[in-house]
Amino acid sequence: MKTIRKPSEAETAILQVLWDHQPCTVKTIHAVISASKDVGYTTTLKQVQRLLDKGLLAREPGPGKSYMYKATSSEQDTKTKLFDRFVQTAFGNSVPDLVMHALGNNEPTEDEIKEIRALLAKYEQE
Repeated sequence: MKTIRKPSEAETAILQVLWDHQPCTVKTIHAVISASKDVGYTTTLKQVQRLLDKGLLAREPGPGKSYMYKATSSEQDTKTKLFDRFVQTAFGNSVPDLVMHALGNNEPTEDEIKEIRALLAKYEQE
């Protein structure tokens, strides 16, 4: 499995924009992000450059002097790799510890418990 460098929270927001709208320019990325968060254009540009350096984005020439950016991995692949690394580092690869921690910090609803039981039953049948 190829190791991906962990994106920051702000970089993850950029990746989310790209997964939803790619390919797009920094101007488009900034417009989407700044609709819900006060962020400067140069800050967005710098974060895009960091993602490019990390290998999480690719770019190609766009209209005029701009570039079109796209994520190099799918949303599902990226989230799976980040989650797997999180489980490994934070919980020593122990899924039971992860689940017990999640359930211990939240009061699951009856519907959530039913969903968990259904998922466990599915795994038991396989």
